[in-house]
Amino acid sequence: MQDLPKNKKIILFDGVCNLCNSAVQFVIKHDKKDIFRFVALQSELGIEICKYIAVDQTKIDSIILYNPGVAYYYKSSAAIEIAEELGGIYSLFSVLKIFPEKLRNFVYDYIAKNRYKWYGKKESCMIPSPELKAKFL
Repeated sequence: MQDLPKNKKIILFDGVCNLCNSAVQFVIKHDKKDIFRFVALQSELGIEICKYIAVDQTKIDSIILYNPGVAYYYKSSAAIEIAEELGGIYSLFSVLKIFPEKLRNFVYDYIAKNRYKWYGKKESCMIPSPELKAKFL
């Protein structure tokens, strides 16, 4: 994976999920250190990254945080890592690490399973504005 930007963490997200798109907008707004780049799981690059890190995206109902050459996280662990990187009050979410990952992921999976029913679904992936285009790969 040589074409990925250096020193950036990649958030792979469900591009048709309204909740996921809102979360991406939230992260963009609060990413004061310009740490993150975004890729829809359904995109060619999203599929390529998933293959590269050996994640079967047909079996994963989650965001993935990929730190190229270092590690990747998914489900609740990805959400906590993202919150920690945002800093400030959001870093308090790291306290959730006291709960076993299995319990955190149970809650995460419940929300993920119901996200389309609760928040809706788009017909296609979000198209970023010209100002935000640089944040999307």
